[in-house]
Amino acid sequence: MKNPESLEALEIAKKAWEALEKKKGEKILLLDVKELTGITDFYLLASGSSAPHLKAMFSEVQHALKEEGIYCYRKAGKSESGWLVLDYIDVVIHVFSAEARQYYAVEELWGEAPIIPHQ
Repeated sequence: MKNPESLEALEIAKKAWEALEKKKGEKILLLDVKELTGITDFYLLASGSSAPHLKAMFSEVQHALKEEGIYCYRKAGKSESGWLVLDYIDVVIHVFSAEARQYYAVEELWGEAPIIPHQ
């Protein structure tokens, strides 16, 4: 399902960022990848301290965006695996354990992407 035209991708990413902060997400990072790939416009990354923490962040993002009329297109992963993904088409959100984030090194993979500061 395409996101409502009233919300731009950056606004969606910022709302998701706020949801991650609400659940005490760690090392939250927003990468602007629209000039580097046709897959999405932004990657939003966050780390959590445990499987329940990852699950809480994952659920909070879905809840916060659903309240805005924004529905997840696809989701994958399990909190026990250390990596969960929410795909909102223009924004893809990765929620990692510290170990999984270091192992997969998404920041390094997209190292040329500009970092968008939280405002």
